[in-house]
Amino acid sequence: MLSLDVDAVRAFVMVADLHSFTRAAKALGTTQGAISVKLKRLEDRVGHRLLERTPRSVRLSAQGTAFLQGARELIAAHERAIAGLNAPPRHFGLGIAAHVAGPEVPALLSRLHAHDPNLTIEVQLDNSRNLLDLFDQGRLDAAIVQREDDRRDGETLAHERFGWFAAQGFDHREGEPLRLAALAPTCGVRNIATQALDVAGIKWIEVFLGGGSSAVHAAVVAGLAIAPLSYRIAPAGTIDVGAKLGLPKLPPSEVVLHSSLTDRRSRAALGALAAAFREHRAKG
Repeated sequence: MLSLDVDAVRAFVMVADLHSFTRAAKALGTTQGAISVKLKRLEDRVGHRLLERTPRSVRLSAQGTAFLQGARELIAAHERAIAGLNAPPRHFGLGIAAHVAGPEVPALLSRLHAHDPNLTIEVQLDNSRNLLDLFDQGRLDAAIVQREDDRRDGETLAHERFGWFAAQGFDHREGEPLRLAALAPTCGVRNIATQALDVAGIKWIEVFLGGGSSAVHAAVVAGLAIAPLSYRIAPAGTIDVGAKLGLPKLPPSEVVLHSSLTDRRSRAALGALAAAFREHRAKG
């Protein structure tokens, strides 16, 4: 009967998820050379090339694609078995920015739980600025936020496009201030949007402020106001009215992951979370 080395399978899954031997080695707390050796032994064991490697890219082979789901299930079953024996419970404080959080969040947390059942995930939703402050104060273990100002640290997970979203029947009368729904004054997206309006000489007024992302979405859907939102999380039935109303284009932004975790177990869980995030963005 064919048996597989769990560590080698874990290395394969991590490389497949992160598309990089270097990032996989960092997530697993080992070296790129060690990852390569494990992958070579695994491919020799199963009798197939699982990854296609070039100097610039790493991608799954046809056999690797077929093997990936079963490999995930093997790793998850192994982690559950170990967790049931001796892995101590661990708390994981995760912040997710309101302009980043979308319908995929439950699936992301489910993937994280499957990776480590003894991990208690404490999620906090807020704007990027507040979450970065909490992370810098050591009150969050990790944060998925929009890149702020000139801060260049953190791992880039995705890119976001923004627009001016409103209900299809939104009525803006020429000469009147633009009715704006936005998050709190510390929200980076809100500040970029209002600064763009000021530079363009467009008058605006906030008629719905600080009620949280769900409340802002409700105000937009109801036709009460317009809001600067990511294309990915704009409410169903709303449209980008920026061109129609002559509003300034909003710059794109990066979604980044900040983490202070250093132990192997937590880094592996974080790697699984980042991989799941990228997968959902790619599908979207």
